[in-house]
Amino acid sequence: MSNEPFRQMTAVTAPIIRENIDTDIIIPSREMKSVGKQGLAEGLFAGWRYTAIGGRDLNPDFVLNKPEYAGTRFILGGSNFGCGSSREHAAWALSEYGIRAVVAPSFNPIFRGNCVRNGIVPVELPADSIAELAAQVEADPAARQVNIDLEACIVRAPNGKEFSFALEPEAREMLLEGLDAIEITLKRRAEISAFREADRAARPWVYL
Repeated sequence: MSNEPFRQMTAVTAPIIRENIDTDIIIPSREMKSVGKQGLAEGLFAGWRYTAIGGRDLNPDFVLNKPEYAGTRFILGGSNFGCGSSREHAAWALSEYGIRAVVAPSFNPIFRGNCVRNGIVPVELPADSIAELAAQVEADPAARQVNIDLEACIVRAPNGKEFSFALEPEAREMLLEGLDAIEITLKRRAEISAFREADRAARPWVYL
């Protein structure tokens, strides 16, 4: 399998609720030093995590650098999350850092697809529901554990309140089973083979 399956998880959740967080904020172009998926986590949110461009001195005011948010696996974001360029490095950097879900009112469609292909659950909730979740995780260090249940399509707040979300069936199947686009297609290998054999019989000249 390409990705670790996601069924449900309870994890530390960090609020980064800003509108239009683009892919260059998620992973600045200067941090993209290879075409592979490895070595990108250090550059995640580099413009916000570090005190100087190109440096590695941590900005103590940025949420992911705060001790109480160590081990963050979920991010609460603002509308149009992942806008800007189509760079898949943004999803790669989030995944390598350990982010398994982003909760936002809306996503750039390309970024959303990149998340699904890289094992990150894109959860769409209304802005007021996200604000309610953020208020809880910010108010009490012990309340930063949010539960995301992809099997039931429910986000459970620390106080037990539930928020339902929707995800199209193929994307949900890919995330639940840890499959990429090729692997989910190959689940229909028998149908593909049957079609090819029938087509070969009907149009043998195509297969010469």
